[in-house]
Amino acid sequence: WLKDSGLQSAHQPRPASPQSMPARAAVAAVVRSATRRGSRTAARHASGAATLRARPEPVQVVYEEEYEPSRPSYSDLSRTAGVEGHPNVNARYVADIPLPQALAYVNNASRPVSEEHWDEAWEKDQIMDAAKENVVMTWGPTAPVADLALMVRGEGVYLFDSEGNKYLDWTSQAVCANLGYSVPPAVTQAMSQQLNTLPYIYGGMGMVEIRARMASLMAELAPGDLNNWLFPQGGGEANEAAIRMARRYTGKHKILTMHRSYHGGSATTLNATGDFRRWFSDGEVSGIVKMYNPQPIGFSWGESNEEACERCLLAMEDAILSEGPQSIAAVMLESIVGANGVLVPPVGYMEGVRALCDQYGILLICDEVMTGFWRTGEMFAFQHFNVLPDIVTCAKGLSAGYFPVSAVGCRDHIRAHFETQPLGWGATYQAHPVGLAVAYEVLKHSVSLNVEAHVKDLQSVFLEGLNNLVENHKTVKRARGIGLFGCLDLVGKDGKAIQRLDQGSPEAVRAFRQTLRDHGLVSLFRPPFLHCAPPLVISEEELRDGFARLDGALTELDRMVEA
Repeated sequence: WLKDSGLQSAHQPRPASPQSMPARAAVAAVVRSATRRGSRTAARHASGAATLRARPEPVQVVYEEEYEPSRPSYSDLSRTAGVEGHPNVNARYVADIPLPQALAYVNNASRPVSEEHWDEAWEKDQIMDAAKENVVMTWGPTAPVADLALMVRGEGVYLFDSEGNKYLDWTSQAVCANLGYSVPPAVTQAMSQQLNTLPYIYGGMGMVEIRARMASLMAELAPGDLNNWLFPQGGGEANEAAIRMARRYTGKHKILTMHRSYHGGSATTLNATGDFRRWFSDGEVSGIVKMYNPQPIGFSWGESNEEACERCLLAMEDAILSEGPQSIAAVMLESIVGANGVLVPPVGYMEGVRALCDQYGILLICDEVMTGFWRTGEMFAFQHFNVLPDIVTCAKGLSAGYFPVSAVGCRDHIRAHFETQPLGWGATYQAHPVGLAVAYEVLKHSVSLNVEAHVKDLQSVFLEGLNNLVENHKTVKRARGIGLFGCLDLVGKDGKAIQRLDQGSPEAVRAFRQTLRDHGLVSLFRPPFLHCAPPLVISEEELRDGFARLDGALTELDRMVEA
């Protein structure tokens, strides 16, 4: 057809043959060539130079099957196992190392339970063996568990060990056994009754009478508009909830806390803590900023109360401005620092903190875990000052140590926010009805006994005893105290702290622990701090006896240090 039509010209190259190119490309080349030449020939014939015969029908070119190449589909190319026939191309995953072999058999079945667990009582050796083999200690190494005295009962302000020795509890254990060890009958009855009627209900699935009663009682005991309460289990959990509440309410993240402080053992509250225990969790959370206390360790803010207070508050304001007030949700502090030495703040300091919080739109959280429930003579330690926090936390004395329970209270403007917004905090045992039944009766019993007046009456005897110990012993550098809450700073022969909190105990300190027991005292002794915080129901006679026992123990410490 090309030759007969005159479209083939000697000076035009022929299209490549089908044998030299893929079939579809060859057809395309022929069609393009015919189209170009056809347009020029049509112009020539229109001038009459030649008569073009009628164009025959186009010939359909069909190439043999051998010229059609193999074209894999996309699904053939994109396969987890690689291209079909080419497994090393496009494979999705090629292991760097051989896959692990099957694990060796591990017997993870529970073991048979020993019959001795049904024995009414264990011998001392059984108890101590089980303690050495299975008990884990917390803030210190576990090995010393073997040296702990085996306590078997308590009565009044006294504890008794398995050998019949009698000890005066000089620090209410961890400053929580406020009512001693003779449990008021009303507390025992309330616990038993709650166990027999409704031992548990999840706080989000139903209301119980005791929860409503307890919240109402706390609202009546607390000052101002601290009317709104929730009930975690421990002090650290309460502080965790308070921090969450402050962040959720303000939409800000940073929390300012003190260098010398303790707020709990969870990741957030331990980072909020200022003593060495923070190191166990340092860096695990963000947003905690430290400030110096009015009573720093290595320097003084000033010679007078006024000077120290002013300088410390100026330093606090500088920290606020450096961090940016718009980023700070709350300042959280212990109204009177507890575990780090019973630090009684200078006059005007807490009022200044409250004023700075108001000035820069920051919430104030008062941690009353250790000081709440009349330990310092007031229901809450912040009541010694002209301040009202936005959020308050408490625990320990709330149940007198009889049951794990704590509380978080907030003012009405914070409660109003959470009427339509989720708090974003919760726990399985929050508002546990048995715990609330215990706490409810403990508070009623404390009010009936007028514990507040009793503590205030004994304060003068307490301060006298602390002062005498400083005067009579070279190893006692100074004392601090308020209500029935006090602490001694112990020093060595060189006049420096007998031990740092984060260091191991020297020989004299280890010996002194036993000396305290030999003189019939159980005490929260965290060198260089020796706390003094007996149960709030202690009598004047028992209090003086306690100071006499401690005086004898410190006399021996003086000799050991001098030697």
